[in-house]
Amino acid sequence: MSVQPTYSGRRTGVRVVVAGDRGTGKSSLIVALATETFADNLPPVLPPTTLPADLYPDRIPVTVIDTSSSMESSMKRSEELKRADAVMLTYACDQPMTLSRISSYWLPELRRLEVNVPVILVGCKLDLRDEHDPMSMEAVMTPIMQRYREIETCIECSAATFLQVPDAFYYAQKAVLHPTLPLFDQETQSLQPRCVSALRRIFTLCDHDMDGALNDQELNGFQVKCFNAPLQPEEIIGVQRVVQEKLPEGVNENGLTLDGFLFLHALFIEKGRLETTWAVMRKFGYEDDLKLRDDFLTLPFKAAPDQSVELTTEALEFLRGIFRLHDTDNDGAVRPTELDMLFATAPESPWSEIPYLDAAERTALGNLTLNGFLSEWALMTLMDPKKSMANLIYIGYRGDPASALHLTRRRKVDRKKQKTERNVFNCFVFGPKNAGKSAIINSFIERPFSKSDTTTTGERWAVNAVDEIGGNKKTLVLREIPEDEVKKLLSKKNSLAACDVAVFVYDSSDERSWKRSKELLAEVARKGDESEDYLVPCLLIAAKDDLDPYPMAVRDSLGISQELGIEAPIRVSMKQSNLNNVFGRIVYAAEHPHLSIPETETRKNRKKYRQLFNRSLTFVSVGTAAAVVGLVAYRAYAARKSASA
Repeated sequence: MSVQPTYSGRRTGVRVVVAGDRGTGKSSLIVALATETFADNLPPVLPPTTLPADLYPDRIPVTVIDTSSSMESSMKRSEELKRADAVMLTYACDQPMTLSRISSYWLPELRRLEVNVPVILVGCKLDLRDEHDPMSMEAVMTPIMQRYREIETCIECSAATFLQVPDAFYYAQKAVLHPTLPLFDQETQSLQPRCVSALRRIFTLCDHDMDGALNDQELNGFQVKCFNAPLQPEEIIGVQRVVQEKLPEGVNENGLTLDGFLFLHALFIEKGRLETTWAVMRKFGYEDDLKLRDDFLTLPFKAAPDQSVELTTEALEFLRGIFRLHDTDNDGAVRPTELDMLFATAPESPWSEIPYLDAAERTALGNLTLNGFLSEWALMTLMDPKKSMANLIYIGYRGDPASALHLTRRRKVDRKKQKTERNVFNCFVFGPKNAGKSAIINSFIERPFSKSDTTTTGERWAVNAVDEIGGNKKTLVLREIPEDEVKKLLSKKNSLAACDVAVFVYDSSDERSWKRSKELLAEVARKGDESEDYLVPCLLIAAKDDLDPYPMAVRDSLGISQELGIEAPIRVSMKQSNLNNVFGRIVYAAEHPHLSIPETETRKNRKKYRQLFNRSLTFVSVGTAAAVVGLVAYRAYAARKSASA
């Protein structure tokens, strides 16, 4: 199914650091490789040695770094190990104690230094091993390799006889260019989950007729794309025969199935042909971590802090189609298993952690509705456009990335034009503890009210569609800001640039809650005094309206609203399901970015100054105009007088 592939990744060199106990043959090993001779009387540490690029098939130069095992050189040795792409740990075949030191000192030392690179165990001086002391390398190395999964392979060699010296460094280079661990789990002897996901995506892209199998033409197209060489008919028959003998379900009447495709790659890896699978991965854009390369995910624009990114109509239609494809029972919601299958071609589910975890509405059975599905995508695109683009590609979007994402207009331009074209709004939810923020957010994503709602300890997000008059829908994102994180948030320069509207929730029955909410409103409003870029529409929400109100809060809140020029507090009760159209009113405030902006004393004074300045300009303009008119009239009079004379 393949020819010998050459390395197609982005590495331009491999740095191999050789370490081990004194007298194990480190320097002799390096000299033997570089000069093909065995030398005595070598210096304690050799200078860096660069091997020619054409020494190995991948044509990538290898730089070999010798190290000293002395205590005095420990700092320098540690620095070199931290810079390594691969580490070769040596022991002497005629000194069993040096082999024991590999597991008692050197491997733990690498972990202590957090050197997370492939390790090659190299037994030197094989020619000096006692012939009467036979040792089973497999019996000795297997326990060590099971304990230290970073060990890529083990090899024994002799610098004196040049036996397997080039092989040792070839394995080190190969471990870097074609690593095993991302592809294959040695313990379970199976493909890694990310490897399966990547191969599943590649199979799907090559299965043009979508019949679940690669026919001869599709298999040949795959072969040409990855290896620039077609398969002969007898070769295709041979591949299918190999698969069918070991895995009958790997081939059907239409061709090679996904199971067969995965089996072939597992077979390549087991036979040590990792470069074949890596050639396939890299041809389809994967890095060593089995995620798409950055050049596959270049955003077609650069966003300013007050701009956001949304999905285009084309991308949304694609997502609706993908949802319907995986909603096998056509009930308008996907089960967790169906959602897992939807993202089976991605490295992992993108919504398994905050801010996406439990951020959208679900059914009573925990299934994700179409509205919840699209809402999660809207949130991901808003929070991390690159991640959104990557996952669109993972699940099969084949269009130009530029056609999937849309960059919105800057917010300060929206304020000047007194309207916005956005479809997704980002709302920051402020308020003291126990004000009722969590209950409001739960209600937003159709969660029932519960007296046992716990206090949120960190930021929380919720997203849902909001119906408008006329049948339009807007997507609203609620981001709950914990009270003790407000100061940290506002200390950042562009903290409010991403905010379309801010709401301040307080318990209408509690004096302290109202006063603290008023303070938070003042802090956010003062942030707007620093720059016009940070002006944000603000709303007050009086929660727990089913309780007896705190009288002072009612009068005070109305006075504050009038003073700041914002809407009167929106009174809600989640317990009684009295929402008072709060989410629609939040969206309305976001759609009219020039309204509901608190009029602080600083802003009022600025307005007065501008009005005074404008009047002065008007007076000067009028005076200048009068002077010009007078001058013109005088000149006309003088001209007539001169003519009559």
